[in-house]
Amino acid sequence: MSAENQQERLLVTEEFKWFLAGLIEGEGSICISFKNLPNSKYGYYIQAEFFLYQHKNARELLDNAKTFFGSGNISPKPGNEDVLVYKITSRQVIKERVVPFLEKYMRYGSKIKHHNFQVMKEITEALENNAHKTLQGNLRIVDLAYSTNHAGKQRKRPKQELISRILRDYTSDSVTTEKI
Repeated sequence: MSAENQQERLLVTEEFKWFLAGLIEGEGSICISFKNLPNSKYGYYIQAEFFLYQHKNARELLDNAKTFFGSGNISPKPGNEDVLVYKITSRQVIKERVVPFLEKYMRYGSKIKHHNFQVMKEITEALENNAHKTLQGNLRIVDLAYSTNHAGKQRKRPKQELISRILRDYTSDSVTTEKI
């Protein structure tokens, strides 16, 4: 049996899956990003993202994760070429592969990571149901995404800046943010 076949068989074992869950708990992150898209109705493109970080000397761990999930790419971390980032941005892959994996194998992680995962899952479902195509849906997604900012971590844009941009074509009488 070739070394490649042995490696592929390792990636489907329960032992590897629990190892990968631990690696994600320590070196992974999930987030919802808002990317400028000025011509869009609400000014942003909303994207679920999954990341796994590792020093370049341990690239094989990221290669194994990429093989396991069957998607994504590995590249140097901007600003720190010694760190590699495995990244999945495909909403379909996140929904069909990452979310079920995390539901099953990340049961024992930190409360913060669990909360962030639940938020990502809820937002991914909302995106699948086209909630982002409505004003209230966008506002709810922003509110959920910003609920993941614990322990002083800051986003590139303050929450109010996003809300103001989303509401840019609405008068204060035409919409209320009380429901978010």
